[in-house]
Amino acid sequence: MTGSRDQNEETPMETTELGLGELARAIADGHISAVAAVTAALDRIAAAQPGLNAFRLVRRDRALVEAAAADARIAAGERLPLLGVPIAVKDDTDIAGEPTAFGCGGEHPPATADAEAVRRLRAAGAIIVGKTNTCELGQYPFTSGDAFGHTRNPWSAGHTPGGSSGGSAAAVAAGLVPAALGSDGAGSIRIPSAWTNLVGIKPQRGRVSTWPEPEAFNGLTVNGPLARTVADAALLLDACVGNHPDELHRPPAIRAVDAVGSDPGRLRIAVSLRAPFTGFPTRLDPEIHAATQRIASRLRATGHAVVEADLPYGTLLTAAFLPRSLAGVAAWHERMPPSVRVDRRTLANVRTGRLLAGPPLTAARRAEPLLHRRIGAIFGEFDLVLAPTTATPPLPVHSPDGLGSFATDHLIAGSCPYAWTWNVLGWPAVNVPAGFTDAGLPIGAQLLGPANSEPLLISTAAQLESELRWDRVRPDPWWLRR
Repeated sequence: MTGSRDQNEETPMETTELGLGELARAIADGHISAVAAVTAALDRIAAAQPGLNAFRLVRRDRALVEAAAADARIAAGERLPLLGVPIAVKDDTDIAGEPTAFGCGGEHPPATADAEAVRRLRAAGAIIVGKTNTCELGQYPFTSGDAFGHTRNPWSAGHTPGGSSGGSAAAVAAGLVPAALGSDGAGSIRIPSAWTNLVGIKPQRGRVSTWPEPEAFNGLTVNGPLARTVADAALLLDACVGNHPDELHRPPAIRAVDAVGSDPGRLRIAVSLRAPFTGFPTRLDPEIHAATQRIASRLRATGHAVVEADLPYGTLLTAAFLPRSLAGVAAWHERMPPSVRVDRRTLANVRTGRLLAGPPLTAARRAEPLLHRRIGAIFGEFDLVLAPTTATPPLPVHSPDGLGSFATDHLIAGSCPYAWTWNVLGWPAVNVPAGFTDAGLPIGAQLLGPANSEPLLISTAAQLESELRWDRVRPDPWWLRR
């Protein structure tokens, strides 16, 4: 276990350690060049990679060329929200000229075009420095695989940062990049954010493009930001919001950064601690329970009405999730090149997904309006819901090694039963850091809202951040001493 340091007790942060918004302003104001900022990020990535293993692919040469071009644009007077700022994206997202392995082994051809989310990040001026590690086809709340090994948690070398956006979380928590893009199909942004002391936003379905897919994993998966602060997460979200003309989901427009400083008003907030049905026994760890209650107490102290009221999940929600998830795994696998290599658990899920891709998937999609009515009924009484993000603290990094499919499912359900429900509904959620266990491991809680409620979620999360200041605490960089 490693210690932590409070930034207020140290010398001032170096320019290269600034948050997303701060770094963007420093570059725009000429305090640091884009080349210097990108070079510093690339050097930190190289130094951390043997220990953290956050990246599957690093674009050093191309990123430096793009940074030099950004400096020329800045010198010519151009200004964009993220011009010259280094960003990482998860390796399920296409970058033109780079392979998209999505955690799998084998040879993967380079993508012929940027994903729409990457195109929008580039349009905002961001420099993509690399693609972060993820488990095979994003299936698990840990980031490890035969193709790349284990990604480790910046707060503890012996623990996973979570998954499946664990590489993005590790990169941001370690200060390698100021923010990163992840994806969330069953908690894959919120879980690693909880386990690395980050803010993670799962947006409304369709808020951030999943193109070249009209929708991802049958509508379960969305792209979204991971950052140290609510403001930085909102800035990255705004930079990649929008759709390709052929996408299926188009929510009404929002501007996330405007919500950061806004007053959410006096809210009615339900605290829901009961886990939904997964078919496996689950138990809320006492330290997670206590941390969630501390967040609830802080919300009460801020003036909100906060009471315990469990969400009305029901077993239909589980039945609606599995066909969409596993059929999505099968579809992704079928698009992979013939050389793709995956482990036996993935192959088992692919076989099951093929069986579920017909009538069961159709029935699962048809159930969504009913689930919206049933579960959304809680928002007739409450504005938001507070729930644990995970049931346990971060898992040991080797805990999934060698497990079969059943044992892996048991591990997933026991540690992370809370987050996947909002993916079925397609509604937004935000993980907020909720402190640390007695052993020094980060844990989180999630704010859940109805459709298109990102502004309210963001303003409430920012209000919490102003009280708790989780962004001031950073992990001790053990990866530089290995």
